[in-house]
Amino acid sequence: MFNKILIANRGEIAVRIIRACQEMGIGTVAVYSEADAAALHTRLADEAVLIGPPTASDSYLRADRIIEAARQTGCEAIHPGYGFLAENADFASAVAEAELVFIGPSAEVIRLMGSKTAAREVMQAVGVPVVPGYHGEESRGLPARSARRGERRGRGDQEWMAAVEAMGFPLLVKAVAGGGGKGMRLVRTAAELPDASQSARREALHAFGDEQIYLEKYLSSPRHIEFQILGDAHGNVVHLFERECSVQRRHQKIIEETPSPLLAGDESLRQRMGQAAVAAARAVNYVNAGTVEFLVDAEYNFYFLEMNTRLQVEHPITELVTGLDLVKWQLRVAAGEALPFEQASLSQRGHALECRIYAEDAAHNFLPATGQVLYLVEPVGPGIRVDSGLVPGDDVTPHYDPLLAKLIVLGEHRQENIRKMMAALRQYVILGVTSNISFLRDLLAHDAFQRGDLNTDLVEQYFNNWQPKRASSPDLALIVAALAELREEPRAREQRSAVMAGDDPYNPWRQLSNFRVGEADQK
Repeated sequence: MFNKILIANRGEIAVRIIRACQEMGIGTVAVYSEADAAALHTRLADEAVLIGPPTASDSYLRADRIIEAARQTGCEAIHPGYGFLAENADFASAVAEAELVFIGPSAEVIRLMGSKTAAREVMQAVGVPVVPGYHGEESRGLPARSARRGERRGRGDQEWMAAVEAMGFPLLVKAVAGGGGKGMRLVRTAAELPDASQSARREALHAFGDEQIYLEKYLSSPRHIEFQILGDAHGNVVHLFERECSVQRRHQKIIEETPSPLLAGDESLRQRMGQAAVAAARAVNYVNAGTVEFLVDAEYNFYFLEMNTRLQVEHPITELVTGLDLVKWQLRVAAGEALPFEQASLSQRGHALECRIYAEDAAHNFLPATGQVLYLVEPVGPGIRVDSGLVPGDDVTPHYDPLLAKLIVLGEHRQENIRKMMAALRQYVILGVTSNISFLRDLLAHDAFQRGDLNTDLVEQYFNNWQPKRASSPDLALIVAALAELREEPRAREQRSAVMAGDDPYNPWRQLSNFRVGEADQK
């Protein structure tokens, strides 16, 4: 086992990995930008190394500085977490060339599965169903001019248009190297295709350094179900069952659960999807933790969507129902250990839910929010877990993803667990930054979610014009806000004034005009 590793990430996932290492007796090195100098992950790690200024592009993406930090501090391996460099094949190669262990799959697998078109071809070769689509020989996309009347089309353009006619509308234009909804455009008519193609190419080039795109048949209101896989270097591969991730906004997940309410009533479908996930992993000799994602249509047909060659944000719900610590198993597999269990010995117990706590304004198209965390109360209790890198006083900046924390709960069955999650969300207090907590409560309470009638369009169908309910904040929160006002420094007062200008009815700062503490009470 490793003596010391470097975590090439920040926030809640860096904290999560550090704590797993602490339990295993492994030393840890954190890296940080100037903006994260006082962040929780830098304080929990045994050592911390400054790698750059505040912006992500100049710090957490600097592979050279990260590898040099690992070598200078005597690390034997690097854990990429998720995001940033986690699925960067060049980084994985550079780590190996530096004679360090990359805690994840090989660079070759990352590169192969990072190409959505190449991944589709591999899956088709081993009999895993894929969504109908077309990418052409070069996957360069449909030029804007090709749909303009009276202009000549090249052979490639003609092939694209023929593929479009064969698939019909609606369809998706997707980035070959894409993920997280970037480089993706929904196209409902032929007239929309040229602009959508060009827009997707620009976004893909900016986000991934690769402008290639492809076409994929759009499945109306599908369910998004993924299988956690785990493979070792000795040829063993298992799946750790499914996670349903159908509840999304802007093509990004916000609530995940396991078991899936769809597969809970169809064990045959679960087995077939699990077998397909394992076949996908075996096809590329997958080693370490990963995820095979599927879409399921209204007729219960499932299709391969993509393989995520990393740990997923939603991995905690799998841990709760299986009793396996995925981060620890990542470390063990990377150190050369063999998996000691087979598929038949694995099982799930109970039901787990995860809500992603974002700094965002759900009432205004989920616009990311910034500010300083002035007060924080995280829910506690049996079966309640919070994965977070947040502490009071932290500045939430525009430099990084707005994910603040993950709230995970475990219950005996789904309905009990939904009630448990709603109670936990009521306990969650974050002051100073607008969050999506009240939106999550309303989403969980909706009849469609309660019934388990989920799909990727659920938020658009029912919450397009969502507004928070007008409600009074708890007295305790008002008291804390008032006392904090009396003690705050001028800079903090300016930040708080900006927060008061917002329209979040759950924010007690907005109510301070009717709540004051007199001079005699200040003592």
